[in-house]
Amino acid sequence: MMNSNDTQANATLRKVYKLTDADFRQINVRNLFFFQLGWNYERMQSSGYLWMILPQLRKIYGDGTPELKEMMVTHNQFFNTSNFFNTIVTGIDLALEEEQGIESKEAVAGIKAGLMGPFAAIGDALLASLVPAIMGAIAATMAIQGNPLGVGLWVLVSILVMAFRWSQLKIAYREGVNLVTHYGHKLNALTNAATILGVFVVGVMCATMINVYVPFEEIIGQKVVSAQANLDLIMPRLVPALIVGGIYWLLGRPKMNSNKAIMIIIVLCILLSWAGLLAK
Repeated sequence: MMNSNDTQANATLRKVYKLTDADFRQINVRNLFFFQLGWNYERMQSSGYLWMILPQLRKIYGDGTPELKEMMVTHNQFFNTSNFFNTIVTGIDLALEEEQGIESKEAVAGIKAGLMGPFAAIGDALLASLVPAIMGAIAATMAIQGNPLGVGLWVLVSILVMAFRWSQLKIAYREGVNLVTHYGHKLNALTNAATILGVFVVGVMCATMINVYVPFEEIIGQKVVSAQANLDLIMPRLVPALIVGGIYWLLGRPKMNSNKAIMIIIVLCILLSWAGLLAK
């Protein structure tokens, strides 16, 4: 075990390593393609986070040193945040470790614990829900209409998201903790706004993308009474809303998962269509 004097002496004598563009490229490649491979229920993203920056930690502390082992243990504690914003935490982390070495241990642990929650909320609201919902709906509508640009639009959006993830690491490294202190008060407002907008978008998608109606009609005298027309008088697009609500309820049942729900929906669609109760 190292005492505090030994730790401080090693921190003073260590050669300060400055991260290069090659380091940032390596971190971004590992983040984009391999970050989630070590995900587990005990520590979630911790092993992926450690593996992502391990080459840089070796350069900062020296390969096989007690300081490196100590920081590896620190980074292998519980960590879970949005994949779209995780390198902001990484950039701030590496800026501190590069500057202060092992003395930044407590600050790094505190920053990771403090930022993973807010960035998880923002990433889930914006880039995991809002952007796919809006752009996916536009792209899917174009594709349904036979427009090949729908596929290109979705590919373009995916490339732009990856470019955003690539660029944020170096910005966070350069700005360091100032990024959080200057803009931290805006995180909650941004998350709430994105969540509300996402709810509206999902509602619009339910009404426009689920094209199901009740085909039952009855002739009374010279008048045709349509079940769908009467349902529309109650609430337009009532049937799609009921279907979405039923699926939401179904997914909340014990031992139910998305695969089972999909099979149930397929079977019900076939039976109800055969019986003439639903049509598309």
